[in-house]
Amino acid sequence: MSVDDPIAAFRVEAGELLDQVEQGLLDLTHRLDDMNLVNAVFRGLHTLKGSGAMFGFDALAGFTHHCESVFDQVRKGIVPATGEMVAVILSAGDHMRALVDGDAPRAAGDAILARLAIALEAARGGTAPAATASTDAPAAGWRLSFRLPADAVVNGTNPLALLDELRGLGDCTVVARTDTVPALVDLTVAEIHVSWDVTLTGDVSREDIEDVFLFVIDDMTLSIEPLDAAAAMPVPDLGPVAVDLPEIDATSVAIEAGRPAGESVRIPAERLDALMDRVGELVIAQSRLSQLAHQDGGVAMRSISEEIERLAGELRDTMMVLRMVPVGHLFGRFRRLIHDLARETGKSIALVTEGEATEIDKTVIERLFDPLVHLIRNSCDHGLETPEQRRAAGKAEGGTVRLSAHQVGGEVIITIRDDGRGIDRARVRAKAEANELIAPGQPLTDGELLHLIFHPGFSTAATVTNLSGRGVGMDVVKRTIESLRGTIDIASTDGEGSTITLRIPLTLAIIEGLLVRVGDSRYVMPLSAVEECLELSPEEDRRARGQNLITLRERLVPFVRLRELFATGTPPDPYQKIVVVAVGNERVGLVVDQIIGNHQTVIKSMTALHRGVAAFAGATILGDGNVALILDIGQLVAAAQPREERLRAAS
Repeated sequence: MSVDDPIAAFRVEAGELLDQVEQGLLDLTHRLDDMNLVNAVFRGLHTLKGSGAMFGFDALAGFTHHCESVFDQVRKGIVPATGEMVAVILSAGDHMRALVDGDAPRAAGDAILARLAIALEAARGGTAPAATASTDAPAAGWRLSFRLPADAVVNGTNPLALLDELRGLGDCTVVARTDTVPALVDLTVAEIHVSWDVTLTGDVSREDIEDVFLFVIDDMTLSIEPLDAAAAMPVPDLGPVAVDLPEIDATSVAIEAGRPAGESVRIPAERLDALMDRVGELVIAQSRLSQLAHQDGGVAMRSISEEIERLAGELRDTMMVLRMVPVGHLFGRFRRLIHDLARETGKSIALVTEGEATEIDKTVIERLFDPLVHLIRNSCDHGLETPEQRRAAGKAEGGTVRLSAHQVGGEVIITIRDDGRGIDRARVRAKAEANELIAPGQPLTDGELLHLIFHPGFSTAATVTNLSGRGVGMDVVKRTIESLRGTIDIASTDGEGSTITLRIPLTLAIIEGLLVRVGDSRYVMPLSAVEECLELSPEEDRRARGQNLITLRERLVPFVRLRELFATGTPPDPYQKIVVVAVGNERVGLVVDQIIGNHQTVIKSMTALHRGVAAFAGATILGDGNVALILDIGQLVAAAQPREERLRAAS
């Protein structure tokens, strides 16, 4: 998006407005009598309508006007807010998004407006207009006094436009009060120091006047009093207002322009991505400089190299912070999903979120949305029971889906937990045997049995619905999480519910890695997966042949010889090393020839030719200009398991 493209900027801001309106509507679903929420939704729709008309989105402005009119009646007490009305406006929000994008059939909008008319009529049934004498406009009119906040102009409010709107309501006389204007030496040009007295006559209601100040009414001083007929006489024209100012030496006066009110700047995402790429290249160049400085550079060159290393590290950390966004932005998008699922399934479902302030890379956030949608839909459809079933089981009628996030080291752990029936293990096994995924009666651990639901085409749904039953979704979830170098675990208790845990790296751009050598090649292991390192002596190596197990603090830990897995064709070093890594809840050792040390790893994508090699998550450029592959620990261990099982069976 170009920051100079006003249409693109409007689309971004319209999306944010619609997000705010949607959140307000979802809150209103549970508090239909909350007038603060009603007013917030009305203001959002009013702003969207005005902005749409300003930028030429006439269809959007016209459609939004109908929705705004309904909420105008609600906030004036003419009709009450209803659940059906809120549901229709939510659907209208989806249509508004399509209108913003320029791809919305008119028939769809007409159908929504027809539903809205029915909902409004149902809300109006049996209710009388709530207008009272206090809100009716007296025949004579109104006397207004108002003072805007000092920073109103900086925040985008035009006082002259407000006065023009008042003049559009009826006969209007305006007098500016300048008694609070400071001397020129104390004047800040971006602040408002003038207040106004207005006499307004005609058939105007108090609500019409308040609507003029809708977006500043909470921060301004506004007095509206009925005007007696005798007092409704024209105010004489006072002519120009003379203000006595002291004589000032112009050269000694410095007028400070108002600072921008906003402390943030909207930057297109692609610019951040490009900057991240440059920072990555800088980290690589700094690594090469450091290596050269320590090989044949003098003290001065090493000093400069260390200074550049410090600056590059600070720049990298700052850049990483810029890319981080709270996971609450992601969680908030699921409130609408839960609302729609509850209406579609007839279940009472509550969404509880925890850890919304936990931050994660924006790229990871974007790629997590679809997997979480699948998991939440499955929890609501398969996991949660109907109100009747929950009552029979002694539970509350309403089910709960709980989303939580917290950071552990270089990972963010996201859990999706429901309090439903749990996973029917017998049904999962029967379905797996019927699909020939496992042999009849084949022994499986509980984790292996539950992970069968992530197999492509696997579904335990008895019938195909709009929500589930086709066996697609969960395998996509697993593939997406693994493509993020993450892991997925599942636990379930009969009658109490299920918990799915996602472990996701904080970022996909730069990671802390452990650089190792296997044969003549070097590889990088994500440091977040490394638990400890130890030496594999020749005696232990000989004893372990065929078993590939070591005893670590009274616990057997299997290990994989990367030399044999990668078929290096070179003899092993005399003293090999074992890097113990965490894979889910298990620990596995990876045997390497040498541990070189920590490495700031800039992740580069694999070429299309090599993307099918599951053992590698990407590549990086080392300080000497050579390429090192980044190991995908989960995929690497999964690929090595069949080979190790064959070796143990043959021994």
